[in-house]
Amino acid sequence: MPEQNERANPSLDDLVINVNTAKEQTIHHGEHWGGSYRPLTKTRAFGGARLGVNQCTLPPGRATVPFHFHQREDEAFFVLHGRGVLRYGEELREVGPGDCISCPAGTQTGHQLANPFEDELVYLAIGNHDPEEVCVYPDTGKVMVRPLQRVGYLSDTEYFAAEDDVPATLARWNEGEDATLDVTPAKLKGPE
Repeated sequence: MPEQNERANPSLDDLVINVNTAKEQTIHHGEHWGGSYRPLTKTRAFGGARLGVNQCTLPPGRATVPFHFHQREDEAFFVLHGRGVLRYGEELREVGPGDCISCPAGTQTGHQLANPFEDELVYLAIGNHDPEEVCVYPDTGKVMVRPLQRVGYLSDTEYFAAEDDVPATLARWNEGEDATLDVTPAKLKGPE
C-alpha cells in the first residue's frame, strides 16, 4: 500500500467498472431502513483519491440512512429510475429520473432520501471521502466523528471539567518522569 501522500498507478481494470459486474452490498436495519449499493469506484484503494460513486437501490417503504448533514463532504445524487422523496431541511420534494440533487457540506442542512412508492428507486450517490469528516444527525442528536471512529451523543460540559488541579504534564515533569502520558480511549471518554 502506498504512503498516504503517494499515489499508485491503478490499472484500467481498476478504473473502469461495469455496474453489472460490481459486487452488490446490502445493508438493512429493521423493516424501514437500508437498501443496497454497488461501488463503482476503487480509486480510494490507490492512495489519496477521495471521490466515490455508488449505484444505490432503495426498495419501497425504506429510507437509506438517517437524516443527516456533513461538515466536510459534499454529496450529489442522480436519479436513474423510480421515484423517491427528498427531505432537505424541513422541506419534502418528490424526485424522479433525471433529477440531480446537490447537498453541499457545511450548510448545517440535513438531507435524506426515502421511497414511499411501489417501485424501487435507483440512483447514483456521488461524493468525496474525507478522513476528518464530522456528520450530524439532527433528528436524534447523534454525531459521527470519523477520525475517532465514533458515533454517539455529545453533552455540554465546562471547558476544565474533569481536569486535575495540577495539569498532568506539570505533575509528571515535577516527578521527573520520562514516560509518555496515558491518552488511551478510556482517558478520552471523560468523566463517568
